[in-house]
Amino acid sequence: MKIENKSHCRVRPQGVAEGTQISGAEDVKKVVQRSIEEVARWVEEHDYRAYDPGDGDLSFLRYFTFNAPLPRRLLTAAVLRAPFHVRPWIGIRPHTSTKGMGYMGWGYVKMYTLTGAEEHRRRAESCFDWLMRNRSPVYEQYCWGNHFSFSTRAGTIPKHAPTIVWSSLIGLAFLEAYEVLSNPKYLEAAASTAEWVKSLPREQTARGTCLSYVPFMQSSIHNSNMLGAALLSRVAVHTNDHLAFEVARDAMAYSCARQNADGAWFYGEAPKYHWIDNFHTGYNLDCLKRYIDSTGDREFEPNLRRGLQYFKLHFFEADGRPKYYHDKANPIDIQCAAQAIDTLAFFSDTDPESLELAVKVALWTINNMQGQDGHFYYRDLGWKKVTTPMFHWGQGTMFKALAHLLRKLDSEAKFPARRDTEVSVDQPGTRVVDRARCLSSDEIQGTPIFRDRS
Repeated sequence: MKIENKSHCRVRPQGVAEGTQISGAEDVKKVVQRSIEEVARWVEEHDYRAYDPGDGDLSFLRYFTFNAPLPRRLLTAAVLRAPFHVRPWIGIRPHTSTKGMGYMGWGYVKMYTLTGAEEHRRRAESCFDWLMRNRSPVYEQYCWGNHFSFSTRAGTIPKHAPTIVWSSLIGLAFLEAYEVLSNPKYLEAAASTAEWVKSLPREQTARGTCLSYVPFMQSSIHNSNMLGAALLSRVAVHTNDHLAFEVARDAMAYSCARQNADGAWFYGEAPKYHWIDNFHTGYNLDCLKRYIDSTGDREFEPNLRRGLQYFKLHFFEADGRPKYYHDKANPIDIQCAAQAIDTLAFFSDTDPESLELAVKVALWTINNMQGQDGHFYYRDLGWKKVTTPMFHWGQGTMFKALAHLLRKLDSEAKFPARRDTEVSVDQPGTRVVDRARCLSSDEIQGTPIFRDRS
C-alpha cells in the first residue's frame, strides 16, 4: 500500500508547519509511524497527563451539585460536550488515568514486538508497573476504575470503583505484555483480574448470562459483558481455568442471542440503551473474535460475520471518515476512529478489506484530527473542532491502534495480499482514490464501499 500526496496534506514531519506542501509519494507505513512517534512524544512530554471526557467531577463546580444525582449528571454531560476547552477555567487539571496507561503500555508492547527497541520495552514496563501500583484500593484482585466519580443516565459510578470495561481492557493489555515480554507477574495480574470478573453479579437468563458492568449492582451492557468474556477466555488459555471458559461462553451466548438480525448490537437491552454506535460495536467484534480464537468454539462465527459486515457497511464514509452512529456521522469522535482502526487491523488477517479500510480511516484521522504538536483532537462537531487533549480517549487509544495497524502493514509488506492498493489523499477536499478499483471518492459517493470480489 502506498500513500500518494498530490497536494499539500496534514500528514507531515514534525516541525513542518500545517498546510506546508509535501511533494512525492510516501509509504503508508512511514506516515503511520510518524504519527505514532508524534503522539507518543506528546504524551511523554506531558508526563502521561491530559483530560478525560467524563472528568467533570474534578471541577470545583461539583460542590454546587450538593451530590444530587441530576446536577452531577448535568455537570458531567456539560463538560463532556463542551465545544471549547473549558477545563482550565473550571479547575480541572491534566491528570493520569488507568485506562490511558493501559493503552499506552499496550501500544509500547506492540511497538517493541515490531522494532525490538529497548526504549519501547522500558516504557511498557513502566506503564504496567504504574498500573500495578494504582489498582482499585478496595479489592484483593487487580481491577481498575476512574479516579473521579462519573454520572450518566445509568447512575453514578463512584471514584475508584472498578468497572469491567476498564479492568478487562487493562487485563488484556497485561496478557499481551506477558506473551511478548515473558514476565510472569503480568500473567498473574491478568489472572487476578479474571478472578475479579468471575466474582461480578450476573444476569441469569434462558439465553445466556450477562456479566455486570460494575460490582455493586447488576448493569447489563453488551460491550462490557463481552469484554469480560474475552478476558476470561484469553486468560483461561494460559491457566486452564475451566470455570472461566464456562462463564465466558455463557456471556457470549447472552450477547449473541440478542444481536439484531442485521448484525448490529444495541448498547444494552433496556429501551434507554437502544442506540447503535461505532466504537462499542468495535469492542463487541474484537471480543467475540478473541473468544473464538481462544476457545475454538465456532458456534458464534455467524454472529461475528454478520457483525463485521454491518460494521464495515454502516460506520464509515467513502473517504474513511468514521461515523459515530450507524445512521448519523456527527460528532466525529476520536474514540470511534481509534477503535475502528484497531478492530479493522485485528480482522485484517482473514479479511483483506479490513486492512484497506483501516488505512483509509487512519489516513483520514491523521489528516483531520491530529494537531501540529502531535496530539489527537477530541471531536469534530462539523462547525468546530474540539481540540481538548484527552489521555486515554484519543492519545492512548490512537497510539495503540496505530501501532497495531503498523504491525499489520509490516506483515503485509512481508507477505503481500492478493492485490496492492494505493490511496491518494488530497487537500483541500481530502479526495481519496482507491487505485485497485480505479475509483475516486467522488465516484463512489452513494454506492457501497465494499463490492463483490467475484
